[in-house]
Amino acid sequence: MSAPHDAVADSRAEDAAAPELSGVPLLEVKDLVKYFPVKSSGVLRRTIGQVQAVDGVSFTVDKGSSLGLVGESGCGKTTTGRVITRLYDPTSGTIMFEGNEIGQLNRKQMMPYRRQIQLIFQDPYSSLNPRHTVGTIVGTPMQVHQTVPKNKMLTRVQELLETVGLNPEHYNRYPSEFSGGQRQRIGIARALALNPKLIVADEPVSALDVSIQAQVVNLLQDLQKQFDIAFLFIAHDLAIVRHFCPRIAVMYLGKIVEVGDRDSIYLTPHHPYTQALLSSAPDVRQAAIGGRRERIRLEGDVPSPVNPPSGCRFRTRCWKAQEICAQEEPPLLQIGGREVACHFAEAMQVVAATEGDIAAQVEDDDRAPKLEVG
Repeated sequence: MSAPHDAVADSRAEDAAAPELSGVPLLEVKDLVKYFPVKSSGVLRRTIGQVQAVDGVSFTVDKGSSLGLVGESGCGKTTTGRVITRLYDPTSGTIMFEGNEIGQLNRKQMMPYRRQIQLIFQDPYSSLNPRHTVGTIVGTPMQVHQTVPKNKMLTRVQELLETVGLNPEHYNRYPSEFSGGQRQRIGIARALALNPKLIVADEPVSALDVSIQAQVVNLLQDLQKQFDIAFLFIAHDLAIVRHFCPRIAVMYLGKIVEVGDRDSIYLTPHHPYTQALLSSAPDVRQAAIGGRRERIRLEGDVPSPVNPPSGCRFRTRCWKAQEICAQEEPPLLQIGGREVACHFAEAMQVVAATEGDIAAQVEDDDRAPKLEVG
């Protein structure tokens, strides 16, 4: 069966006819805020607080490129992705897609943009309706948006299944008949059905076996090159993000604390949180030569997003924190080839693991955290 190049070309014909906006990123997010109300118990259900899930996030994604969004669980990565795809309405801020504001559009106005922005969910089990066949799951977006005639729907579904590495003859099977990796491929086929320009991949491999993760990541890379798709790649696995994304944004408690290219973030992280995050990731190359990375241990618990700390949100766990950190929130400024939100940003040199070297070397500091070898 032939690959779906013709269908992609046909669906992009209208886009090719439209004038290109030079210098305008595909996606531009400015000061994005998403708060969830906290209700009291009882009959009246008054709002007694706000969960500040996303608070002033800004970044850009260029056409055909990838931005990795990393951070601890609960830092607001998934909420950011769902606000961009408009599964959640933003509290404030702007979401510019190809120069057009989509953050305040209603459901009818968003319909044309939903063809261009798709989402791959984290859980391949709960994201597929167990009562629908694979053909129905993949074909429904095309039916809703009327992008493919009914007499060509089956052919298009089979082409998509073949594109993601599944047997095209299995279109009439149910999700329960597939493994986790195969189910995620079905979710990827559904995301490709409308030939989007941007895919928000919300931890697409975290629920899969390690042996399957590389296959799915390589599939996404191949699809990105083949169809020129941009990705917002949300993950907590630093190794996968480094492999997939040329640019990285690090989030902590609803805010972006450091943004830069892959090499600058991983080799010379400036923000203390980025340094601690990278030090906790295992280094296979270092383990291969018998050495161990020095690990930065953060003391204390992650603050509640209902009542985050004043000033810098990381200050309660930071060994560099001073009085100014509690009084003033550090802006995201250009430092050393990347953007960092820290009053006392400085590089931690991470060198390639070679015999006799230690993967992470931290500058001497009387207030530095305890280092745990492990």
